Amino acid sequence: MKAYERLIKYAKIHTASSEEGTETPSTRRQFDLANVLCGEMKEIGVGDVCVDGHCYVYGRIPATPGYENVTPIGFIAHLDTVPDFSGENVDPRIVENYDGGPVALGDSGRVLDPADFPHLKTLAGKTLIVTDGRTVLGADDKAGVAEIMTAAERLINEKIPHGPVSIAFCPDEEIGHGAALLDLGRFGAELGYTVDGGALCDIEYENFNAAGAEVAFRGFNVHPGSAKNTMINAAKLAMEFDSMLPSADVPSMTEGYEGFFHLTEMSGNVESAKLSYIIRDHSAETFSARKKCMEHIAKTLNERYGEGTVTLTLKDQYRNMIEMVKPRFEVVEKAFSAAKACGMTPTASPIRGGTDGAQLSFRGLPCPNLPTGSYGHHGPYEHAVVEQMDRCTDLIVQIVKEFAAE
Repeated sequence: MKAYERLIKYAKIHTASSEEGTETPSTRRQFDLANVLCGEMKEIGVGDVCVDGHCYVYGRIPATPGYENVTPIGFIAHLDTVPDFSGENVDPRIVENYDGGPVALGDSGRVLDPADFPHLKTLAGKTLIVTDGRTVLGADDKAGVAEIMTAAERLINEKIPHGPVSIAFCPDEEIGHGAALLDLGRFGAELGYTVDGGALCDIEYENFNAAGAEVAFRGFNVHPGSAKNTMINAAKLAMEFDSMLPSADVPSMTEGYEGFFHLTEMSGNVESAKLSYIIRDHSAETFSARKKCMEHIAKTLNERYGEGTVTLTLKDQYRNMIEMVKPRFEVVEKAFSAAKACGMTPTASPIRGGTDGAQLSFRGLPCPNLPTGSYGHHGPYEHAVVEQMDRCTDLIVQIVKEFAAE
C-alpha cells in the first residue's frame, strides 16, 4: 500500500485531541486509530506490537542477522489532529495532474489558492490530496504515520538489511502533551526521528524556546464622575502593559530565527483584566531577555500604580532541541546523507513552534524532525503531495540504510 493511500484511510478516522481533556489521551477516539495501526503492524510483520493504556503505540522490527550491533533508531509520529478545527467526517479528494492554479474545496466556498500558498506554483503536474473545505485533512500528522508504516512494510517485504528499528505513535501532540508518557525503555531506540514536518527536503533540528505568560491586573473601580486620581482601570492598564512590549516582535512581523511575544487571549473590565501570551525565541539568551522584559514592565507598572496591581506568572514550556542534538549530531548527518542519496537537496529550517522531538531530546533521545510532504496544517487548506509522500517514505528507508552501513 502506498503512503498516500494510508493517509486517506487514516484521515477518515476522527482523532482530534482536546484542550479540556484531563487524562491521557485527552479523547478516547484516538484509540480508534491506535488499534487500526496495531492490527496493520502485526499484519506486515512488525514485532512487539502493543498499545498501552495511555494510547501510545509501540512496535519493533528486529535487526537483520549480523546487524544487531547497529545503532538502534526509531521513528515517531502523532495520532491526534488539531482540536480547534474540525477533524470529523474528513472527506479527502485527490487532484491529479494539478495545474498550478486555484482549487475549489468542495462546495464550501473556500479555495486553495497560490496567492495564499505560493509553493503551489511549484507543484504543477503533481497529485494533491485536499479537503472539502470543512475540515482539516489530518496530514499533520497522519502523513507521518502513513510514511512510517509504509517504510516499515518496505523494510520487511524487500528484506532490506537494517539494524534495530523502533516505531511509536503518540497521542495529544497538538495540545503539547505528546511524548510526555512515551516509555523510552519500551521504545528501545538510542536515536530517533519525529516524522512531523512539512516541506520536502526540510530537516529540522532547531525549535523555539517557549514559555507562557499570564498577566493579571487589579483595578480600583469608583464612580466615573468622581474618579479623578482614584480610579485604576484594569482594562486600560492591560492595554498599557501590551503597548510597552516591542511592537514589531509579533508573529505577523517575524520569520526564521526571529522570536516574538504573541497575545493569545484578553479579557477584563475596570475591576480586573487578564492577558495571556506565548513567548518564543530560538536563542536561549534572547528568550531569557524576553521574559526579563515582561518582568520589568510588570515591576514598572506596580511602582506606578501600587504593588500588587500587576501579577505576572511565567511558565516555561519547552526548550530548543539543538542543545541535546549537538552532542549526537550524527543523527542529523545521517538524515542529510540519506536525503542526498534520495536525490534531494536537504535544507535545515528552524521550527517556529514545538515538536515532540524537543521533549524527547531533553528526555535523552536526540530526535530531529523529518518532512512529510504536507502543507497548510491546522485548517481547511491543509494538503499533501502524493509524490512527495513517496519521497519522504524513501527518506525513512534510506536513513535506516545509512545506519546499517556503519
